[in-house]
Amino acid sequence: MSVAIACIVLLFLFILNTPIFISVLVAILTYFYMAGDISPLIAVQRIIGAGENVTLLAIPFFILLGNLLNYTGITHRMLRFTGVLSGHYPGGLAQSNVLLSTMMGGLSASNLADCAMLSKMLVPEMTKLGYSRSFSTAVTAAGSLITPIIPPGIALIIYGFVADVSIGKMFMAAIVPGLLCCVALMFTIYLISKKRGYLPARAHGPTCRELWEAGKGATSALILILVIIGGIRFGIFTPTEAGAIAVVFVIIIGAVFYREMTMKDIAASLLETARSTASVMLIIMTCSALAWVLTNEQIAQDLAVVMTGFSDNPYIFLLIVNLVLLFLGMFIEGNAAIIVLVPLLMPTVRLLGIDPIHFGVMMILNLAIGCLTPPMGTVMFVATSITGTKIADFLREVLPLLAALIVVLLMVTFIPALTTFLPAL
Repeated sequence: MSVAIACIVLLFLFILNTPIFISVLVAILTYFYMAGDISPLIAVQRIIGAGENVTLLAIPFFILLGNLLNYTGITHRMLRFTGVLSGHYPGGLAQSNVLLSTMMGGLSASNLADCAMLSKMLVPEMTKLGYSRSFSTAVTAAGSLITPIIPPGIALIIYGFVADVSIGKMFMAAIVPGLLCCVALMFTIYLISKKRGYLPARAHGPTCRELWEAGKGATSALILILVIIGGIRFGIFTPTEAGAIAVVFVIIIGAVFYREMTMKDIAASLLETARSTASVMLIIMTCSALAWVLTNEQIAQDLAVVMTGFSDNPYIFLLIVNLVLLFLGMFIEGNAAIIVLVPLLMPTVRLLGIDPIHFGVMMILNLAIGCLTPPMGTVMFVATSITGTKIADFLREVLPLLAALIVVLLMVTFIPALTTFLPAL
């Protein structure tokens, strides 16, 4: 009874648009007050203990890395490179927008940071070239959803921490689904652009000379991606060490080689990182305590019985999970959902013989899609607030892009080899 009341309180606070960590904390306190026989000190221990895991040190480093990129000039150089690669297709700048998000996903690690940066940088340029503001905003928001999937997305780190699986393998497993999302979005943009007459940004495809000139500017970013992914995969360093090394690399590139970064920029990045890390960690800590409450009440066992009662076919189970997550993703922030739901679903996942790595990538992609949908779509709100686009106009334009991402989600769900091939090498 106490856990049911706590869940009702949680949903009510979500409806009131209360910050997630406050909503979860109030629900936890409600549970301990109603339970009576369980000491509230356990809640304090669970909240504090969740923040003491060394694995989570990777999060502030990758958030800092994403913030520093705004001041180094790397982003603008990568935009020129993606423009050379894809600018000759119909809807050239929109194509470059998605391709840039895919490349930045290996660096920024945060879809909100990626969406905010590209909304400020590319949406005004797209509207000048004749794209509608709502379409430009929808493309930017949809492209930024690739960020949590392409390594080293923060969601991959959090899932690895909660599910107790290799973060390095999670990084490798997410590469192919991330690239599939990029291809699906670019193909959808191609069809829309052909229909509406959005012209290419360039008259011809890339020449060897143009690729060489543009590639030189993007070399630092490409090296950085290889260092992060390759170093972790081959056991040279941990994800936390990779984040620290990447931060030092970007500072040296921005301050010494490009000379576009100042001490003031570094200080601003540190301040932004402190704020973002505090927000993420508060969600992780409170949701970890909530996950303990649900486990203590044996919700996981009950959920396993209910779900396996429909069918013991793993694909039926994955389909049900997808439908549930697509619904929950409309209301719950992705990282919070991972922390709460993974401990509940993992016993059933292992019972049915589903690879936890495959399940994790599917879950992260599913919850990323929820960031585009009302009423709690965080990416949707960031993009529309920055560009001044009406929610109704945004939703109308984003529907084809959303459909493309759902097709990729179904491919990832029912073709496990897409996620298990690279980790198994």
